Amino acid sequence: MTPKKALFLDRDGNLVHDGHHTCEPDQISLITGVKEALYACMKADYLLFIVTNQSGIGRGIFTWDQYKACHARMLELLELPQPGFIDVCVAPEHPDQPSVYRKPSPKFILECIARYQLDPRACWMIGDRRTDWQAGLNAGIRSCAVRSGAPFKEGDELYAQENGILVHTDFPSFVRNTLLH
Repeated sequence: MTPKKALFLDRDGNLVHDGHHTCEPDQISLITGVKEALYACMKADYLLFIVTNQSGIGRGIFTWDQYKACHARMLELLELPQPGFIDVCVAPEHPDQPSVYRKPSPKFILECIARYQLDPRACWMIGDRRTDWQAGLNAGIRSCAVRSGAPFKEGDELYAQENGILVHTDFPSFVRNTLLH
């Protein structure tokens, strides 16, 4: 049996432009090349998952309904064939609140690996923030840092280097130059 491989994808700054607490569907715009990259991943039998911190909900900046409308708009723009995203894992907590799922927690990833019988050696976490990369490392999968979202903070480059985290310009670059190379 072929091992099941998967990509765990942060949303803001990785799939869509990060509008800092994006809460309206008209604020959703895809990062160039993301749609084609996701299609290529699906064609290569990668299962797709979204793992996203949405602290704007916990902060009272926007509601679950607003988040869902933005998510629906992203799906509309992507036009992914079925099954599309296998699961969407959202942590709505404020960073100062206790949280089981908020990245860098690996809990969402570990639950998906178990639920969908994924091979951790064939899984990646891709995102623009250190918490994304840490979630992948904490789950025992590989991580890729992308520069298409939040600017790297001091020490991020060194952290990535010391922890074997690949760094790419964006998700499409990762797919072209590493994943499907």
